[in-house]
Amino acid sequence: MMERRQIVRLWQRGGAEVLVTLVRTAGSSYRLPGARLLLDSQGEYAGTISGGCLETEVVRKAAWMVHGGAIVERYSTMFDDTADVPFGLGCGGVVDLLLEPADTPECRALMTALNETLSGIETTVLTWLPSQGRPLGRAVLSASGDFTFASIGLTETELTEARARVLRPGADGSESEEIFVERITAPLRLFVLGAGDDAKPLVSMAALLGWSVAVMDGRSHLARAERFPDAERAVVVSSPAAALAGIRPEDAVVLMTHSYEQDRELLATLLPLRPRYLGVLGARYRSSLLVTEVAARLGRTVESCCEQIYAPVGLDLGGDGPEAIALAVIAEVQACCMGKLVTSRRLSPEDVARHIAEGGSERYLQAQCALDVA
Repeated sequence: MMERRQIVRLWQRGGAEVLVTLVRTAGSSYRLPGARLLLDSQGEYAGTISGGCLETEVVRKAAWMVHGGAIVERYSTMFDDTADVPFGLGCGGVVDLLLEPADTPECRALMTALNETLSGIETTVLTWLPSQGRPLGRAVLSASGDFTFASIGLTETELTEARARVLRPGADGSESEEIFVERITAPLRLFVLGAGDDAKPLVSMAALLGWSVAVMDGRSHLARAERFPDAERAVVVSSPAAALAGIRPEDAVVLMTHSYEQDRELLATLLPLRPRYLGVLGARYRSSLLVTEVAARLGRTVESCCEQIYAPVGLDLGGDGPEAIALAVIAEVQACCMGKLVTSRRLSPEDVARHIAEGGSERYLQAQCALDVA
């Protein structure tokens, strides 16, 4: 996602010359289809289409390769000095790259779509790959199913059939060799509730991944843009309802105010919103007490609450300090949202009961922590 931001920034500067897109792979490949590289007239580029073995060659030749229009070029990265396709560097696969001039309506439509996704507007791009006797064609399909752009040469029949194929339940577009289909999603939105010093590396790492990050806190001396230059927003909020307005089920949230009472209020408001990821910073007993009290307030079972919460927050990667904790949290959010999470440290109802029993009569009564003091 950060690459997409970098490519869009380079495009917006003007002078873009060639856009390169990885459209097919066979065997081992460092990047997946959809990886891009944008080259400008000064030789500067943003993005990558391999692990570094193809970029130099592609950048060096791209401008003259598209002199006659868009082309698909095949590259082999296998160990074979006699291969017909260049060039064997030992990565173990074959990739097809689409190279297209940047000064075309098709490229401008694609770059506009990429830019809009950074603002949360998801879209589908269909590219008819150039072949013998046929130039590149492109159509951009909005989330509502309407075409916002279509190349002049595309017929109504082609567009109708392509749209039906893409919108068919379970379809991913990969069954077509002629059309390269991309569903371009918006960046993950991460809400960090708590603007203490330990939130800084978390925000920086999330921004490095290209996520859209919002920091929220009720303490005006902490929730400041200059403290979180990598965040898109640093907002002072006065109530849980204000803090959580706009959070959607596809979002990720990390709760780390360091105030038990604030965390309890926020958690009670968050659980009904069912964000994709909901992490709670704190010790196991503290989190167990939070879950128990919030479950009772909401009239829910502890088990149903535990199913939504990642606490203790973060994967067990080892290490100590804000940076190590931030890495563990970012890793867990990434794995969860990409459907790759195999294990976590999240509480079970049995854990909650045990920690409450072991905690005895202890309660978190402190209304403020040291960070609350200006």
